[in-house]
Amino acid sequence: MGASIQPRGGGGGRGRRARHRPMSEINVTPFVDVMLVLLIIFMVAAPLLTTGVPLELPQAVADPLPHQQEEPLTVQLSGDGKAYVMDVEVPPGEIAARLAAIASERRGDQVFLRADQGLAYGRIVEVMAALSAGGFRSISLVTDPSPQAN
Repeated sequence: MGASIQPRGGGGGRGRRARHRPMSEINVTPFVDVMLVLLIIFMVAAPLLTTGVPLELPQAVADPLPHQQEEPLTVQLSGDGKAYVMDVEVPPGEIAARLAAIASERRGDQVFLRADQGLAYGRIVEVMAALSAGGFRSISLVTDPSPQAN
């Protein structure tokens, strides 16, 4: 009556290898889940990245300027006459000094001036004079494209 005990795999030593075979298929479900989560995050975050001062720009028909290597300096004038340099509010008495300090750090003298269309022309001229005194000689007025151009 000789009874022998066999391993659980059944076939003498081959059973252990058969249980732990490497998978030959790629499971893409986690990859798709991660991509969908990233898509939702970017869809929600993208509108938040476009920040700035809300302005009603005048419309004009003109070709856009060529792309610059250095980020252009942007000066914005809101409807209530407040001045913003690169989205940071600047008190009226400090704008010329602030622009002179910025001009000393920049290579180019290109500046984009965005002004609300309801703003008085005199306020725009004051800021343009401060830009000129600060060392900026190339001032571009930013407008919205005219619907007639399409």
